[in-house]
Amino acid sequence: MKVATAAYPLDWFEDWSAYEDKQRAWVAEAAGAGADLLVFPEYGAMELASLGGGNVAGDVTGSIRAVSERVEAMNGLHARLAAEFGVHILGGSAPVEVGGRVVNRAHLFAPSGAAGHQDKQIMTRFERDDWGVEGGGPLRVFDTALGKLGILICYDSEFPLLARTLAEAGAEILLVPSCTEALEGYWRVRIGAMARALECQCVSVMASLVGDQPRIYAVEENTGMGGVFGPPDRGFPPSGVLAEGELNRPGWTYAEIDPAAIADVRADGHVLNMTHWTEQAERLPHIETIALA
Repeated sequence: MKVATAAYPLDWFEDWSAYEDKQRAWVAEAAGAGADLLVFPEYGAMELASLGGGNVAGDVTGSIRAVSERVEAMNGLHARLAAEFGVHILGGSAPVEVGGRVVNRAHLFAPSGAAGHQDKQIMTRFERDDWGVEGGGPLRVFDTALGKLGILICYDSEFPLLARTLAEAGAEILLVPSCTEALEGYWRVRIGAMARALECQCVSVMASLVGDQPRIYAVEENTGMGGVFGPPDRGFPPSGVLAEGELNRPGWTYAEIDPAAIADVRADGHVLNMTHWTEQAERLPHIETIALA
């Protein structure tokens, strides 16, 4: 299978058709390059706030409501594009109002018309303190024609037990849509994505928001690039980097992923991180403190 992961810039739209044209162009480009799976970044849907006008887009609560109200239409568009181009699409995540709470939700669409979503599990300080976004529903594994996929939205990739839970449930590929303001934020998520690929002997696919959009609250500045990572073991590059884009340069980054290589390295790699994970627990109760002063 071939994956396309986005370094995606936010735009300002005067009407819905302009947004629709942009989505179609991005999907058509990746599909035309032979991609089977397209990954858009965390908060990629925030550009929909522009349709509410400047005062709404720049407001902490107005921006959330403007996007949340348009998520259903966005999902319909992505479902149609997935079917038309014969691809799987992880759409840009959005703040969604659910039962009086706001969650950070990403939707996955199959060309068959099937769809599902994953909510972010652990919120950053900004999401908690400034934006009021909360952790949503449970972790999910998506059993697709391309294999079993898990989704760790940005900060979630920095927590090993989340990825381990997905891997134990069968996930072979972890999708990591991200939104990071500064370079250090990008590297935190990238290091997390690479570490999870190492620990779980799987492939992680990272997408990023890029560029500035000062008129939209919470996504004024964005840093990152696309990347696809695997375990540094046989069947994969020594660095673990299958592909990476160019920092802050918009566009798709492509990589070929062989699910058989994931199964092979888990069964008979030079090391067996996935198998040996449980051996950590038996070592932990025996910690000793040695005074050398």
